[in-house]
Amino acid sequence: METKKHQSIALQVADIDRIIEMAWEDRTPFEAIEAQFGLPESGVIALMRKELKRSSFNLWRKRVNSGVSQKHAQKRNPEIERFKCSRQKSISNNKISKR
Repeated sequence: METKKHQSIALQVADIDRIIEMAWEDRTPFEAIEAQFGLPESGVIALMRKELKRSSFNLWRKRVNSGVSQKHAQKRNPEIERFKCSRQKSISNNKISKR
């Protein structure tokens, strides 16, 4: 398995792929990424800048900073207190557990 180091955090390639996927999802807040991978918002931005093409990074930043995205906990509806859908299977250490 290949590992890469981002801001003093060693990440597997699969972890980087999952972080990018979570970063593109509008409803996944940066806090969820930090809770799962220990990578703060600034680390996610640096990772996205490094891993994506410039045009893709620019589109992502534009989307995150628009009203469409709920990437920041402050912008989310206060009634939403979870990182995932209540009907979604439990996730632990980025692996979907079986019921």
